[in-house]
Amino acid sequence: MTAAPSLTTQADTGTLARGDHRPRPVIIQGGMGVAVSGWRLARTISTNGHLGVVSGTALDAVLARILQDGDPGGHYRRALAHFPNLPVAQRVLDTYFIDGGRPDDAPYRPVPKLTLSTSREGQELAVVANFAEVWLAKEGHDGVVGVNLLEKIQMATPTAVLGAMLAGVDYVLMGAGIPREIPALLRALAAGQVGRITADVVGASTTRSIEVDPVDLVGPEMPTLTRPDFLAIISINQLASYLHRDPEIRPDGFVVERPPAGGHSAPPRGRLQLDETGDPVYGPRDEADLAKLTQFGLPFWVAGAAATPAHLATAIRSGAVGVQVGTLFALSLDSGLSDDNRNQLLARLRDGDLTVRNDPRASPTGFPFKVAVLPGTASDADVYAARPRLCDLSYLRQPYERSDGKVGYRCPAEPVHMHLRKGGSLADTVGRQCLCNGLMADIGLGQHRTDGYAEVPLVTLGQDLTGAVELIARHPQGWTARQALTYLQESLA
Repeated sequence: MTAAPSLTTQADTGTLARGDHRPRPVIIQGGMGVAVSGWRLARTISTNGHLGVVSGTALDAVLARILQDGDPGGHYRRALAHFPNLPVAQRVLDTYFIDGGRPDDAPYRPVPKLTLSTSREGQELAVVANFAEVWLAKEGHDGVVGVNLLEKIQMATPTAVLGAMLAGVDYVLMGAGIPREIPALLRALAAGQVGRITADVVGASTTRSIEVDPVDLVGPEMPTLTRPDFLAIISINQLASYLHRDPEIRPDGFVVERPPAGGHSAPPRGRLQLDETGDPVYGPRDEADLAKLTQFGLPFWVAGAAATPAHLATAIRSGAVGVQVGTLFALSLDSGLSDDNRNQLLARLRDGDLTVRNDPRASPTGFPFKVAVLPGTASDADVYAARPRLCDLSYLRQPYERSDGKVGYRCPAEPVHMHLRKGGSLADTVGRQCLCNGLMADIGLGQHRTDGYAEVPLVTLGQDLTGAVELIARHPQGWTARQALTYLQESLA
């Protein structure tokens, strides 16, 4: 292995500004993880006048693995050369970069695991990775770019937000929970102060926090930051009302996500009922009242079954600025999906045989999770049963307080005996799948184990495929993100 190249150039970042004079984007491209919404897709959407969004989930592992694959095209090394503190970026490069890439069957080097106080190495990697992804998405144009994060992955949030803000991110979007502390986090980091959020620790007898010190990590090169706009991803009016009533936790707008949206979704309100396929049953109580949302006076976008020109027109008539769309862009030729996974999805879409389940058990978070049914992937029970049960990326681990007062970490998808030894329940382990490794395999960065086992994909999409069916009829070999944008805007012509 040759030594990593030296980072010798650095641009003057100056003062980063979102530009409040710019109109709100009509279309938000969904922030689909892991890296399905990568910088290439976000950049395409942004340069075409809408909000391109990168997924901020597990970007530390994404960067580390791409560097170990030799950083094809040199894009991430180009971004690292613009990080405000070059020695920090150089340490990341020295640790992970392999000139020419690792052998195809060689395991990836692990990255530091997230904790309430992640190691210095882990914090530096996370900040640099989020910086690089946003920087690449924003390179060479003045369009708006956002980063999407999950409330359920709290331990990654402060460093991810800092890295994105260092690259001048314009919007932060967050769902999968109640993101009440994100506005304060953004304000603190924009002021150059320590940013912190309260940690959700099971059985906690005292309050603990997760924090990042921007001056300590970046040093005297720390540029002046501008607070990005924050969009809270919600599903019902009650959460919007709660977040709106207090200026300290009030977001700058909402993404109103309906049950068919891809990835994680809120569980149905009330007692859980399943249909004949095993999917949760949603009813009127699980739908937001858009007319009431307009009374808050904040901009909002509709997501979930909102991916046709008619849906966009209806959303605007209902008072929304526009829509957030994921599936059309996830299936596009510009997304981060590997060619094999995309081709299999498009083939089944052409044949009218693409099905997406809303699995109430798959995600370790306890939230229902959409899973595309594809042979040879973890959606097949037999394929997943053959997978060694382990938890090594560990992004969805839950902190808990041990009997000695210290904090431990457990995941319902880890080996059952380990979960039980940590005080977890057997019932919580049933049906749980390792999303972290499956989603990494979706983008061609799946781990190769020393015993020869290679991680299989676990693909997530939205359940409403109406727009995708129309696009595959027009573009049988697949469509670009730009073609999807053109299609969505047909009703606005």
